[in-house]
Amino acid sequence: SVLAVVYLIYNAGYTPGPLADRDLCAEALFLARLLTQLRPEDSEIEGCLALLLLTQSRAAARIGPDCATLPLMEQDRDLWDSAAIAEGLALIDTAMARRAPGPYQIKAAIAACHIAAPSPDWPQIAALYTRLLDFEPTPVIRLNRAVALAEAGHLAQALTNLADLAEALEDYQPFHAAQADLLARAGQAQSARAAYDRAIALAASPSDAAFLVKRRDNQPI
Repeated sequence: SVLAVVYLIYNAGYTPGPLADRDLCAEALFLARLLTQLRPEDSEIEGCLALLLLTQSRAAARIGPDCATLPLMEQDRDLWDSAAIAEGLALIDTAMARRAPGPYQIKAAIAACHIAAPSPDWPQIAALYTRLLDFEPTPVIRLNRAVALAEAGHLAQALTNLADLAEALEDYQPFHAAQADLLARAGQAQSARAAYDRAIALAASPSDAAFLVKRRDNQPI
């Protein structure tokens, strides 16, 4: 429960909102480090800290010159924090060596696969999300797995999985953003545009909305 709160604090800072004047990401990292000191050799605490470090390592590259969010593959890797990445990867190795797997370690491993060079290891990411479902069988994890499947070359299966999640994630903005992207790839331009419109309306930040508007307006009609 404590780790869940720390992770929620980080996510609240990751998407700027009413408390944008406070660096909630830094506070979450401070708390995660504090927990590793208070309870050393806990693999899930190490996994949580690794997850936050690997996610935060890309903070300087997330927004482009036009103030739109940049997807990972379009980010300038030279802007990534190499020290945070090295620390995060080392923590994953340490945690996994304890052979007590848990959801935060798996999420950290997924974050590590996302930043693998020269591109994300999507088949491994999909496999890790499948394992994560054993711990967190939620619609959001199923959504993330579907996106990974699409990136790994299984677009039709991913779209089928998204259709099954439509009711549960009706008000969840990332669902509509993912659906829009996959429908556009499948050549379903009209349905993709409607999904983009819904995702833009639900966007939590101007940068995310700008990114989605750009994607919507650049898709083939």
